[in-house]
Amino acid sequence: MALTFIVPGLDEAASEKIIGILQNRLSQEQEAALVLKHAHWNVTGENFIAVHEMIDPQVEAVLNMADETAERIATLGGSPDGRADAITRFRTWPKFELEGRVNTLDYLKALDAYYSEFIKASRTAITELDELDVISSNIMQDHVQELEKFQWFMRSHLA
Repeated sequence: MALTFIVPGLDEAASEKIIGILQNRLSQEQEAALVLKHAHWNVTGENFIAVHEMIDPQVEAVLNMADETAERIATLGGSPDGRADAITRFRTWPKFELEGRVNTLDYLKALDAYYSEFIKASRTAITELDELDVISSNIMQDHVQELEKFQWFMRSHLA
């Protein structure tokens, strides 16, 4: 990858590593918005409206996270890849398998499992970024805080 520039205080090798970590997170953030919107459209049954309405703000939240991550990649001199095929190319997490019209509890269980992997991967990124770039690490920390809060919402429905 050719960097357009390097931010002060980082070298090219560190910048490229940071961008790689962030691109992975960007791809999952984008996928999460799609997964959540799919669930929003397809939840059925008990507590439908509560879950349906709970999901949409989270779609917006993860899209905002993706935007922030992409802008950080660009700030570091990289080129964020937001194309649909980037999601599968950069995937290091399990694919969300639930399809079709399914009851709210099954969707919430599947989303809870997806979020566990999402948060775990983002926490790993934080650990890696702590050594490379505290600014990027702080961005991911803010994202994880929001992801954990939404997972709490889902788990509260499941309790």
